[in-house]
Amino acid sequence: MRVLVLAAHMDDETLGVGGTIAKHAAAGDDVHIFIASDRAYNHVFDSHANHRERECSRMAAKILGARKPVFGGLHKDETMDERLIDLIVPFEKAVEDVKPEVVYINHRGDANQDHRAAFQAAVIACRVWAGHRVSRVLCYEVPSSTEFAPPFPEYAFQPNVFVDISKHLDRKIEALQAYGRELRDFPHPRSRGGVEALARKRGTEAGFLAAEAFILVRDSWG
Repeated sequence: MRVLVLAAHMDDETLGVGGTIAKHAAAGDDVHIFIASDRAYNHVFDSHANHRERECSRMAAKILGARKPVFGGLHKDETMDERLIDLIVPFEKAVEDVKPEVVYINHRGDANQDHRAAFQAAVIACRVWAGHRVSRVLCYEVPSSTEFAPPFPEYAFQPNVFVDISKHLDRKIEALQAYGRELRDFPHPRSRGGVEALARKRGTEAGFLAAEAFILVRDSWG
């Protein structure tokens, strides 16, 4: 099975889907990752820091068993929601190139405008009559973005799909450690302890020792 993870930023894919990526890879699935944007540090683009983080992203993907990530290199000085078409086009190309059966995308309600823009672009790229028909589309959560959204229904992350990552949580943590500077101290949600706690919580919601949670956007069986 071909799998595509669309991410707004480097580390979204590991924080949100790392255990599931490792599970796909262990099952022999072909996992591709497309990361749309370079990162601004304190609202300033740093080419050296981004080069270093791309290397971290490649290392994380290797640990998880995915192919090397493809980088869109978008926006050095503006947010993605300012020019959505610049995000839609590379997402559409990624879908056409990979021809995935399953696509994982950012959540529409995250407390990050780039994540919300990535959701909009991904839904357009995966629309039924866009070219390649994607059978399954799921939104993932990103710690410190998804749960920090305003407490209104339109922002809520209400998962209805849970993936057992009990055997792959350690691999996810190892991949996160490849990012180094992006990890925080506990009790920050992006700390090792925070990521493990979320996985345990999601596991208890589904009867697993550890899980990742998703919202099913579309599931079609032809």
